[in-house]
Amino acid sequence: MSLTKTPICKFGEKIINFSLKSTENKNIKLSDIKGSAGTLIIFICNHCPYVKAVISEIVETSKELQKVGISTVAIMSNDTVNYKEDSFENMKVFAKDNSFNFPYVIDESQVIAKEFGAVCTPDFFGYNNKDELQYRGRLREMKELKPVPNKPNELLDAMIQISKTGLGPKIQFPSMGCNIKWK
Repeated sequence: MSLTKTPICKFGEKIINFSLKSTENKNIKLSDIKGSAGTLIIFICNHCPYVKAVISEIVETSKELQKVGISTVAIMSNDTVNYKEDSFENMKVFAKDNSFNFPYVIDESQVIAKEFGAVCTPDFFGYNNKDELQYRGRLREMKELKPVPNKPNELLDAMIQISKTGLGPKIQFPSMGCNIKWK
C-alpha cells in the first residue's frame, strides 16, 4: 500500500464519457447515471483500508445527494490479477455487503482511470449539471483511518453547494488512499 493524495481540482474540466460493466451485469454509460444537478464519480476498490474506513459514509452521502439531484457511480480500476480481492466477483460481494445504492462498475482496461487522472482509492470527482469538474477533495478529515470528531462531511457539503450554485468550494483538501494498482 502506497499512500497517495489527489491533485488539486482542475475546475471546469469536462467529465469523461464511459461505458463499463456493473456488478448487476449491466453495461452502464455516463448518460445512464447523470444527475439533474450533478454527478459524483468515485474511484474505489474492495481491499483498500481507506475505502473500508469510509464506505458506509459514502453510501449514506450518496443517499443524501440523490435528494438534491446528484447521482453517484463507483469505478474499480485496480489490477485484478495481482489483487484478487478486487475481482469482479468480489466487487459484487462488496457492493451487496455495503448496500450500495449506486452502480459499481469495473474498468478492466484501466483506460477510464487514466483518462480521469484517478490516482488513489477513494478518489472523488464532483461535477455540476454542465459536466464541469467542481470538486476533487476528500470525504472528510480522517486521522488513523477514523473520522475526526465534530468535523463536517466535506464531500456532502461541496456537492450540495454544487447542486445549488454550479460551483464547488474554492478551498478543497485532497483525498488520501492507496494508489491505484496499475497493471
